[in-house]
Amino acid sequence: MPTFIIRVSSLGPDGMALFPFILVRKPNPGPVLLNHERIHLRQQAELGILLFYIWYSLEYLIRRFQYRTHYTAYRNISFEREAFANEQNLIYLKNRPFWTFRRYIVNK
Repeated sequence: MPTFIIRVSSLGPDGMALFPFILVRKPNPGPVLLNHERIHLRQQAELGILLFYIWYSLEYLIRRFQYRTHYTAYRNISFEREAFANEQNLIYLKNRPFWTFRRYIVNK
């Protein structure tokens, strides 16, 4: 899947995946950040962009109610849990099974 990287200096987070683009705040993003965002692009492609963002938003609201803080809620969204758990594995996407994010829905 081709990746289009666009620098947006006013972006709040270091990176953001908006299929088919990866938006980055700083020039020359590292491979771990790009891998994290590519995992999100794969999730978006699997679910469909609209369903991904609906699910992401609803899960964030549930996690925010559950954990009370933005950062903890964000880190516990299933899509983020998968991306953070595998961002250092730069070959993760080569063998990643379809809809793997489902394994990360239930908090352990």
